[in-house]
Amino acid sequence: MKIKIGTRGSKLALWQAYYVEDKLKAKGVETEIVIIETKGDKILDRSLSKIGSKGVFTEELEDQLRSGEIDIAVHSAKDLQSELASDLEVIAFTEREQVNDVLVSFNKNLSLQSGKSFVVGTSSTRRVAMLKHYYPHIEIVDMRGNLQTRLRKLEEKQCDALLLAYAGVHRMHYDDLIVELLPLTEFVPPVGQGCVAIEAAKTLTEEKKLIIKLLINDAQTEKCLLAERAYLKTLQGGCSIPSFGKATLEENENGGLHLKMTAGLISLDGQKLIKVIEESTVDDPEGLGVKVAENVLANGGIEILQSIRAGLVN
Repeated sequence: MKIKIGTRGSKLALWQAYYVEDKLKAKGVETEIVIIETKGDKILDRSLSKIGSKGVFTEELEDQLRSGEIDIAVHSAKDLQSELASDLEVIAFTEREQVNDVLVSFNKNLSLQSGKSFVVGTSSTRRVAMLKHYYPHIEIVDMRGNLQTRLRKLEEKQCDALLLAYAGVHRMHYDDLIVELLPLTEFVPPVGQGCVAIEAAKTLTEEKKLIIKLLINDAQTEKCLLAERAYLKTLQGGCSIPSFGKATLEENENGGLHLKMTAGLISLDGQKLIKVIEESTVDDPEGLGVKVAENVLANGGIEILQSIRAGLVN
């Protein structure tokens, strides 16, 4: 058996692909990595919200899943749209890395908590909105490109610091540049942050699906991601929507596990923030995600989404 693994060509995307490949090879599965360029990789002069929020980093990989040129596509789970085409499915989620956002800089003295103004680079609408909400003294510049490109721009002093996901910084061995780990009480991550998702066409053989799920999937992470993705799907959110959502498995008094989810929306100007916390059994993670989304929408989320989408049209 040979499994062809499709991936984007950035160093971080390749790290993810090799991580999956190593798990398969360790059990004797033959593999091949196929590098595919996506629209999100090609268009770097516009923000993600301006080039379309769905499939920006996945569309070309999905085309090759359908044609059978690759068996699986490896994605950052946060880049994978919450609503897949009917002929595609997610068949595995890897064990999750730490989910926090981090402040990265060559200046070890920088801190969002300091009250001092400096320039932060980010391309995330969620991070921009949260900076405006919690740290309005910070100046923000749009910063697209892969991790190495952003670090080069940081070195060129296009900004004083970058706001990034810990997972990517850690996987690329740039931990020494982290000057601040942002608290989850403020910077709740986007759906899927820190996890790698494996996508396949539904026509992939059951034998290959089974072995991938057996060797790659982390059952506890899967429960959390199913809840988070159901939340985002109900919101109809994408890269242009500053939503956030994090589900965790927590221990009950009797030693069992239950799901706890914190999720919400924030307006682009940072003025309105909606945060909902709900819990449920582990048996219906999607139901929890839908319930949280409905609460967010009922508590002002609809108005925030309407305002954002009206702005995108204009």
